[in-house]
Amino acid sequence: MNLFSFPWLIDENIHPEVVAYLRREGLDVVSISEQGRFGLPDVKVLRQAFKAGRIVLTHDSDFGNLALMGAEFVGILYLRPGHINAEFTIQTLNAIRDSEIDVTPPFIVVAERTADNVRIRIRKL
Repeated sequence: MNLFSFPWLIDENIHPEVVAYLRREGLDVVSISEQGRFGLPDVKVLRQAFKAGRIVLTHDSDFGNLALMGAEFVGILYLRPGHINAEFTIQTLNAIRDSEIDVTPPFIVVAERTADNVRIRIRKL
């Protein structure tokens, strides 16, 4: 299934302009920040996403650690570097979309951007 076909749960560390962009692009997204759930532990974010059948978009590597420790999840899209301006993140997401990645849950996708180069790694669990 195409990565961009899944519904997404957006971690609070993703810029609100990125959330708005994803909605304009037609993605089904729910934002932890818009829910007012700031400071929610990562394990609870992952659990919320799993229960709703959503993948998590984050800049936080802790989600991968939780997944490897046995937490239930659908998928994780981890963007590196994190906490960068919205346009940088949007360009990274566009590069990922252009790659037309197909995944089968549970999965972790790590996208690392350096200048205009985006390196994408997929880990199936």
